[in-house]
Amino acid sequence: MWISLALTAAAVLLGVGYVYSQQRVTLSADGRSVALNTHQTSVAGLLSDVGLELMQGDQVVPRPDASLHDGMEITVVRARVVTVNIDGRLLTHRTQASSVAELLDELSISLSPADSVVADGVQVGPAAGGDLSDPLSLPQRITVRRSVPLIVDDHGVRLTLNTLEPTVGRALQEAGITLYLGDDLQPPQHTRVTPGMEVTILRSVPVSVHVDGETIHTRTHRTTVGELLGELGLALIGQDYTLPSLEELLEPGETVRVVRVLEEIVTEHEPIPYESAWQPDPNLEIDLRRVAQQGGPGLLQRRIRVRYEDGQEVSRVLEDEWVAQAPTSHIIAYGTKIVIRQLETPDETLEYWRKLRVLATSYTAATSGKDPSHPAYGITAIGWPMRTGIVAIDPRVINLLQQVYVPGYGVGVAADTGGAIKGKRIDLGYEEEELVLWYDWVDVYLLTPHPDPTKIRYIIGD
Repeated sequence: MWISLALTAAAVLLGVGYVYSQQRVTLSADGRSVALNTHQTSVAGLLSDVGLELMQGDQVVPRPDASLHDGMEITVVRARVVTVNIDGRLLTHRTQASSVAELLDELSISLSPADSVVADGVQVGPAAGGDLSDPLSLPQRITVRRSVPLIVDDHGVRLTLNTLEPTVGRALQEAGITLYLGDDLQPPQHTRVTPGMEVTILRSVPVSVHVDGETIHTRTHRTTVGELLGELGLALIGQDYTLPSLEELLEPGETVRVVRVLEEIVTEHEPIPYESAWQPDPNLEIDLRRVAQQGGPGLLQRRIRVRYEDGQEVSRVLEDEWVAQAPTSHIIAYGTKIVIRQLETPDETLEYWRKLRVLATSYTAATSGKDPSHPAYGITAIGWPMRTGIVAIDPRVINLLQQVYVPGYGVGVAADTGGAIKGKRIDLGYEEEELVLWYDWVDVYLLTPHPDPTKIRYIIGD
């Protein structure tokens, strides 16, 4: 509008013949430049003639009170309009400032390092590490958020934070202070931050609890093992115990083991072997046997207390032991009755009182194992000279001096023994020139008279 007025005024002046008194100047404003002829003597008069209104903060070069001269260039620099939101107030300010820092200085707004400045939605202030003095294009809207001092006592370590966060929890998080499950925070995290607020952190300690096959990792303020279990709701039942004990003080990083104890009473059964016994039977013929009583095992029972810890058996303690059933002895009756019988031989009829089945071998003085120079060469165990008719026996089976009959050999007398003649063995003696080699099982007849019954071996092993 002011350009149109300027042209009209120029035409009027020309028309009235004032050309000779005019001065030629150039006016630049609002992005346009116009050359003017004017009779005004000052910049302010020119601006008034053309109707160019100056607002607060606008800048004119040269100054409005400067005198005009021919060829002068006049520049009007409009102030920028900036809206500043600070401390709950909304300010509208016109300025020639070339940076945010210069603008804030104009408004006497000082910042602390933790304050936030947002220019047209972008963080540019100290909290963001920006330089407000950079000559950037001035934003249209600036928001200044003041940081709030917060005093934190972190388990005895005091520090002061300047925060922009609205709540205690977010302020601590923004400051890199980690809160763990179990830490005690006063006031709580959701509390809104106020200037000068004091925050106390009582730190929990990390501990682990191994229980029922699992490991629980947690943090606690409790001081003893027992208090920790109570906090976790872990109960000891019966003889359960902990390592370390319930009264022990907790150390950071400690692992507590809950040992589950189970005891049970079990009954064990063990057979009792029966014993065998021999019983003489005067009505049963010698060398005959019968079962007088069938044996049977007994039963031994034990009551044992078995202790398990975490499912593993750790001990067994005998509580009681008793014989639930006694064994029954196995009784074998053996005959002691001696029956005299007759035996027809090629030479005569003989009477015998016992017949035994034995392994028969033969020997001479030369095969008896003694050197001919030995003083006992050819002498039997009872001191008789060795000859045909002397047999060697085991005295535990056949008594010495017992007369015997061996079919194919004849009558002999038990007058010798031998190192190899044990049990049911008989060694038939010969003169050197009469030796007959034997190795066969034969019946041997023990001839009458029989020995005293107390000297008879009724039970003969194999």
